[in-house]
Amino acid sequence: MKHVLVMLLAVLALGACRTNTVQRSSAPAPVRAAPAQLVDVDGAPIERVGFRPGVSTVTVENLAKGAGCRGGVGASLLTEPGPVEIYRMACDNGQAFMARCELRQCKAVARKY
Repeated sequence: MKHVLVMLLAVLALGACRTNTVQRSSAPAPVRAAPAQLVDVDGAPIERVGFRPGVSTVTVENLAKGAGCRGGVGASLLTEPGPVEIYRMACDNGQAFMARCELRQCKAVARKY
């Protein structure tokens, strides 16, 4: 009988605490401005791609370090995994290092402007 009474008091106390701490605000939530869309020189929107590791991520990161590219999250896989993969790594100086790996043999991609 004591146990039932103690449990009943505990439930009532927790229920009272819960109703006292929950407060509803009638003010509307603040409106957040949408982040500005980045565009390239031609005005086309720039798509942000999240980091996606691949089989040759570490190899491409080592190639990038050899080419003087450091920093960032690391080399991210841009294509679907397979025999031929393209990786991209953002450098501290604002440049991007890209590499093409075919059957895990990676080479830096020459940039054409």
